Amino acid sequence: VQLQAYGGGLVQAGGSLRLSCAASGRTFSLYFMGWFRQAPGKEREFVAAISGSGDSTYYTDSVKGRFTISRDNAKNTVYLQMNSLKPEDTAVYYCAANRGTLYRGRAYARGSEYEYWGQGTLVTVSS
Repeated sequence: VQLQAYGGGLVQAGGSLRLSCAASGRTFSLYFMGWFRQAPGKEREFVAAISGSGDSTYYTDSVKGRFTISRDNAKNTVYLQMNSLKPEDTAVYYCAANRGTLYRGRAYARGSEYEYWGQGTLVTVSS
């Protein structure tokens, strides 16, 4: 699976962006998808994840109520709608994929559980 993330950019605090991650292949619905981010000088952190069917979604506490992860399996694409952006959301955002489920023990939040990664897209939120 190849992943291509895009949609990043510069936005003012309080604004919105929608990230997209397009995947190659014909079995996209079998993949658990996640978004992670890495701010300058910080470790990569989990942002959101979604099951293959889209029925289950998960978020880190700092983005709950502001970010929404979704997917369109017909388009092989996962999205991250980001609203009410804050300067602390500034980071490179990566999408990741794992074939199978990642429910057990919050595996969806661990980057090491994902097999495939996109190249990242930069989100900069100005104050």
